[in-house]
Amino acid sequence: MKRLIYCFSLVLILACSNDEGNRNPYLQENGFRFEINLNLPLYSSLTNIGNAVYVGNQGVGIRGAFVIKSGFDQYMAWEASCPNHAPNACSRMELSGQTVICSCEDFEYNLFTGQQANRPDDGKQYYDLLFYQSSISNNTVIISN
Repeated sequence: MKRLIYCFSLVLILACSNDEGNRNPYLQENGFRFEINLNLPLYSSLTNIGNAVYVGNQGVGIRGAFVIKSGFDQYMAWEASCPNHAPNACSRMELSGQTVICSCEDFEYNLFTGQQANRPDDGKQYYDLLFYQSSISNNTVIISN
């Protein structure tokens, strides 16, 4: 019985890992919660699939968030700071339809997938947009991290 407990304990210890996966070293993940009232004119465009808005309120992400209506009662929310360098004066990206563009390096990201569209083939590691949770209740979209 002692051998069985020892073997089980050994397997548990070896199964544990310190690896955090593919975590972005440039963006700190701060906790927040923000409600978007779709009845307000500022956010009314989010009632149509494919439309996106920038939410730049204090405390929302690092540099704000981009929110897009991706389907019927489905929304995607992404950090507005470019994921491929530390936040600085040019790291807040600009909305251009269904993509966002970082003015530092002209990197482009798709708001439906969060993936970088023009990833250089230079052997370096590049990161996609930082995803935020989103849900809808009544006529309010809630984004959080």
